[in-house]
Amino acid sequence: MMRGAVATAVLTTLLVGEGSAFVAKHQKEAFLKTSTSLDARKPYITGNWKLNPTTKDEAVTLATGIADAVSGSSPGDVALFVPYPFIEAVKTAVGDKVEIGAELVTPEVSGAFTGAISPLMLKSIGVESSLAGHSERRVIFGETDEDINKQCKMLIENDMKVVLCIGETEEEFEKDLVGDVCEIQLKKGLSGIDPSDMDKVTIAYEPVWAIGTGKVATPEIAQSVHETCRAILSKMYGDKIAQETRILYGGSVAPDSVDGLMAKPDIDGALVGGASLDASKFGRIINFETADVLQAA
Repeated sequence: MMRGAVATAVLTTLLVGEGSAFVAKHQKEAFLKTSTSLDARKPYITGNWKLNPTTKDEAVTLATGIADAVSGSSPGDVALFVPYPFIEAVKTAVGDKVEIGAELVTPEVSGAFTGAISPLMLKSIGVESSLAGHSERRVIFGETDEDINKQCKMLIENDMKVVLCIGETEEEFEKDLVGDVCEIQLKKGLSGIDPSDMDKVTIAYEPVWAIGTGKVATPEIAQSVHETCRAILSKMYGDKIAQETRILYGGSVAPDSVDGLMAKPDIDGALVGGASLDASKFGRIINFETADVLQAA
């Protein structure tokens, strides 16, 4: 078991060097594949505002700046997951250029659940999607895989879409448990969801150690995990559905890291935290350089 400075040194090596055995296992195959844009999965760039910004006016200004960055030449779909009080104002500000979703849903229809927000409430104001399972909900608020599964199923039952977030802690990463953790979270999170409803599901892989820390998995590490997740989905739902399901990467995605990540064949987009609070930075992420452009440069 690695501890202290040794653990930090090993993690740093994994992030910037040749990588771990986990990467090596998949690296050769990854380099032989084509980019996401050529795999018929349209890129999906999403922002998670979390508990930001402070006021509705700030939210509208930020959303307007982000919408201005979206054009006909932007390579993919764009969505923002925003706090409940700002949803309607932000939807008005962005029009049809950006999808607006919720950060959380309560898996209940009505009743004595103070502070809860139901899928039908969200749907009544035009919201069609929500996050589920973000690590901050798991760690800070104690949501279990069973809680998250209920959220996923309730959204789908109401003909809404869900972005299911999964990912390992730093300790699990160091112990080479990434694949095991992702498999458990995928199987539990998607339990009871019919193959015919998988078109409403997007997966977001977010290594917990990279969220808000400035640490970003190398494109090779991220690709290897995404490839593993797609293999798990294939076992669960068959290869066709696995190949059609978009898998996003999240974890300190920034303008200077997005191009390398998006060049990988199994990385279909990004779930962006801090950089989505800066219209200029998020605009650059939205308009990432596609693999064919990078290859031509």
